Amino acid sequence: MWQSLFGLTNGIALIAWAVLILAPRRPLPLTLVLYAGVGLLCLIYTALFVSLLAGWIDPVRDGAAPAFDYSVKGLRAFFMSDGGIVVGWTHYLALDLFTGLWIARDGGAKGIGRLVQAPVLFATFMAGPLGLLCWLALREPAARRLSKQTRGR
Repeated sequence: MWQSLFGLTNGIALIAWAVLILAPRRPLPLTLVLYAGVGLLCLIYTALFVSLLAGWIDPVRDGAAPAFDYSVKGLRAFFMSDGGIVVGWTHYLALDLFTGLWIARDGGAKGIGRLVQAPVLFATFMAGPLGLLCWLALREPAARRLSKQTRGR
């Protein structure tokens, strides 16, 4: 079960990232990324999380530690299980994809070209916070320029 869910979530994320980076920035592709990508990953994550809370599934096979022991030891046990990895990974995939979608939309609104956005989106795909940090640094001059233009009207 866990390997199948892992493959499914990775497949959804890869397709959504490909659409985000390669497809035209029109409403339909961006809407597909939002709902068929981010939304679906969030739905899967929520179903897994609720199932964990309700006790319907147990990601820690050996029962070494409670699933929600919020300590280093408890989290280590949780993430050393297949279920813990899939739940955590789905969480990362959803939030990184949402961040990438925001970067793409923000870049378009600020007039930052797709060639500049592409490496940042790739960095976000591979290492979420690193890509976001790069984007925040890149967008600042464009945001200031846009703000001055808006105030000058």
